[in-house]
Amino acid sequence: MASTAPIGVFDSGLGGISVARRIMRDMPHERVLYFGDSANAPYGTKTPEQVRELSFAIVEQFVKQGVKAVVIACNTATSAAVNDLREHYDIPIIGMEPALKVACDRGDRADGGHEPQRVIVAATPLTLREHKFAALMDRFKSENTIFPEPCPGLVEIVEHGRLGDHGLVMRTLHGYFDQYDLDSIDSVVLGCTHFVFYRDYFRELLPDSTAIIDGNEGTVRHLGVVLESLGKLAPEDAAGGVELANSDPSERIAALSRELLGRQRP
Repeated sequence: MASTAPIGVFDSGLGGISVARRIMRDMPHERVLYFGDSANAPYGTKTPEQVRELSFAIVEQFVKQGVKAVVIACNTATSAAVNDLREHYDIPIIGMEPALKVACDRGDRADGGHEPQRVIVAATPLTLREHKFAALMDRFKSENTIFPEPCPGLVEIVEHGRLGDHGLVMRTLHGYFDQYDLDSIDSVVLGCTHFVFYRDYFRELLPDSTAIIDGNEGTVRHLGVVLESLGKLAPEDAAGGVELANSDPSERIAALSRELLGRQRP
């Protein structure tokens, strides 16, 4: 029942490479077809209708390539398109949402009580505006204090290959986060796959006591459970890997994609 068919993974640009990299680490026998839509990035400032149209075009190409599942490695595209995609296609469509539950569950006590958590959710403007996030926030806001923080500039820095510009990155982060008393924040949720590449910068910005949480590990774990339930995990003797493609055909984007995929932190 094993399957050597590839897994399609897509994002508005280069952020989803952090998810492809996690699949490569946790599911090394799987083949991944990664598509970044950098020519149309960022998605986070587009309308939901535009994001749905772009998402459908990408998934249609994946289906033609014979993928066994699709991972929407983009919180924004998940918010705008996952339900419609699931209705239209009969392969598993794995979406992502900010890992707010993980952050809030840190307050659960052994005696059954709950210590209220103060959580910043860093994401794109569209992710934070969409009904899907509002419904997620409604589940936890009665017992916790949640601060949605749109950070569109962090997407742009990755897409422009300026992740190594320490001064620029820290100025941008301070611009978003200096408004908070960070010593009182229990965790920051990285609600965009681009932001996972900033983990070390966030660690520099935040107190040691503040947790930094992203959804990549949980998403890849869920992907594995779904494929296993369908008997479609790759055989253990299969040679996995990631094939990178992008709507921006420039060598700059190709080189940046390879660099991000090869970064040491998985």
